[in-house]
Amino acid sequence: MCHIRLLGLFLAILLFLSIPCAPEARAQAAGSIEQNFTGSLIAVPAEPLAVSGGFYVPVYSSVSMSQGKLRADFSVTLTVHNASETRPLVLMRIAYFDTAGKLVESYLKAPIALKPFSTVEVFIAATDVRGGTGANFVVDWAATAEIAEPVVEALMVGSVGNGHYAFITQGRPIKVIGKN
Repeated sequence: MCHIRLLGLFLAILLFLSIPCAPEARAQAAGSIEQNFTGSLIAVPAEPLAVSGGFYVPVYSSVSMSQGKLRADFSVTLTVHNASETRPLVLMRIAYFDTAGKLVESYLKAPIALKPFSTVEVFIAATDVRGGTGANFVVDWAATAEIAEPVVEALMVGSVGNGHYAFITQGRPIKVIGKN
């Protein structure tokens, strides 16, 4: 099972690397999630949102190499999956922060709702280095009732010299940790 999953990921990465990229591409424009993923969206539920959570997703739009003398830039694709088969997932915020924790871009003007098993994504081109080596996303979500936890991941793809690299990071639920 694990080998099949790795093979699938490897094939997805190869497919992604074969797609030509426009050199002038920058971060996905704010608000374009609504335009680009209309098939994944439904109206935000009118009922109160009783369940909520958030994810912190570390990403690497740039990586320092050779003791900081060389920088490799990577494209980043943040993907948010509604893992529920029956309930809509409401996305309250998708925000991109730089290494210093400064907001670089907010991708939602208002909450949006994903259909069951649907997905949206945010793409940041390798030429957009505003995030730096310690960039991250915060994704806040909500639902009207108990729901399967969303899946939030980021795929980074880039090249250094003749080598091509791709790796993923998974979102981590934001939880307050402290004394019991």
